[in-house]
Amino acid sequence: MNKIQIIRNQDVDRVLIGVPEGHHHLRVCIRLTNKSSIVFQEATIANILRAYTTIKTHPTIRAQELKMEAFTPQPLKEGFATYQLLETSRKSEDVEEELRTLLEMGAATT
Repeated sequence: MNKIQIIRNQDVDRVLIGVPEGHHHLRVCIRLTNKSSIVFQEATIANILRAYTTIKTHPTIRAQELKMEAFTPQPLKEGFATYQLLETSRKSEDVEEELRTLLEMGAATT
């Protein structure tokens, strides 16, 4: 089984957001208090934010699953990421149940 790491607000030391020199897209670097870092590409953050906004503003959608899909339309739009996290057809209730289970497993390991 994969290790589950729950990152709480107090576990985040700092966050860097910007377009690094020589790049065209945002990067988000989350530096944790344990000195490890996680760097996300702009497409990943955009996809997560899209789902977050949907869940926070939609009257009935309470959870979503995003799954990586590769786009192969030709030609790709300028700056468009080939790999995207897209919503699946999985029911909100099933996603909520998996989240609950993962949180319980993570709490048991801390």
